[in-house]
Amino acid sequence: MMIIKNVRILGGEPVAIRIADGVIAEVAPGMDAPEAIDGGGTIALPGLVDLHTHLREPGREDAETVLTGTQSAARGGYTAVHAMANTSPVADTAGVVEQVWRLGREHALCDVHPVGAVTVGLEGRQLAELGAMADSAARVRVFSDDGKCVDDAVLMRRALEYVKAFDGVVAQHAQEPRLTSGAQMNEGVVSGRLGLTGWPAVAEEAIIARDCLLAAHVGSRLHVCHVSTAGSVEIIRWAKSKGWNVTAEVTPHHLLLADDLVEESPVGSYNPIYKVNPPLRTRADVEALRAALADGTIDIVATDHAPHPVEDKETEWSAAAMGMVGLETALSVVQEAMVETGLLDWAGVARRMSALPARIGRLSGQGRPLEAGEPANIMLYDPSARTKVDPSAFASKSRNTPYEGMTLPGRVVATFLRGRPTVLEGKLV
Repeated sequence: MMIIKNVRILGGEPVAIRIADGVIAEVAPGMDAPEAIDGGGTIALPGLVDLHTHLREPGREDAETVLTGTQSAARGGYTAVHAMANTSPVADTAGVVEQVWRLGREHALCDVHPVGAVTVGLEGRQLAELGAMADSAARVRVFSDDGKCVDDAVLMRRALEYVKAFDGVVAQHAQEPRLTSGAQMNEGVVSGRLGLTGWPAVAEEAIIARDCLLAAHVGSRLHVCHVSTAGSVEIIRWAKSKGWNVTAEVTPHHLLLADDLVEESPVGSYNPIYKVNPPLRTRADVEALRAALADGTIDIVATDHAPHPVEDKETEWSAAAMGMVGLETALSVVQEAMVETGLLDWAGVARRMSALPARIGRLSGQGRPLEAGEPANIMLYDPSARTKVDPSAFASKSRNTPYEGMTLPGRVVATFLRGRPTVLEGKLV
């Protein structure tokens, strides 16, 4: 038995949480015990759930492993992550997804749910073994070619039809490849001044519009990865107004950062730390994304945690890899962009970073309210803390964060996976 005392669930009044056998046994004020963990007035939230994480194993263990990625997740308050399929070999068979799933179980820092590839080798030519991955020990329910778009409309339709049989969802990386050939950053005033090939918003929006129509036509579930433009928001809002089964995510970095940083950042122009897919967009897009997350048009926050070794990022812009790490800073960025601006309260944060990601991924034991009888997946967060981001202190194997040197609000104090502490006092247990 364990008691966590002096915590404020969703920012409410102080209570204590009694845990027994991995389950919340009681929530009430005044409970205490000699070895109780004192939450110190921190906010208690359900363990966070990330629908979009790159763990890189197998194949790119120089950037991240399941161990270091889940250590990073636990440090960020996560108790479950979905591991994207663009590994080497690609997670397009039951064997590969089971390998990733078993590594997650072995390390036991947070639940690891593999995402299965939609197409063989992410090549967009032939459907992968969707049914076999769904029936495997990993019980895959989310399928994505993330990093690449399923741009063939016929294949996308077939995938949407196929996953209906086991209540799966296709998570689309919306990027029309012919409109983004050679693209380096958001197409606009800044790209024109810098002489970088532009990445037009319509390349994302056209795919989202097509896939919303396809999902409606076959009556299947579509999830849109890393929405980045105001136009995409309007298309998703229209699809939802029709009652179509469409969900969407936004990353923390698209809620806070804009394309002007490529030209004018604290360390000068052309810094590849800001190179990401989809690219950072305009300040107007940032405001539209925040409003959409607040009103429910965008359902969830997903990190798109994309670790890269130093040599892949510290190079000239055109050769640099796209992506940013995000698990350990996600909640602080959301606090900065959404809570401190008055757009979300802590209940809203819990819904968008725990309950709804778990629902979309069909995770029955995650994202549950902190009530008696529910799994004790809990994170404690101090919103009053202010922390200067130091990537050398990350648990992640990679350091490619755009927030280095920035002071962000909040600090994850503790994380509990089914009642077992994985992080205490901000440190891995």
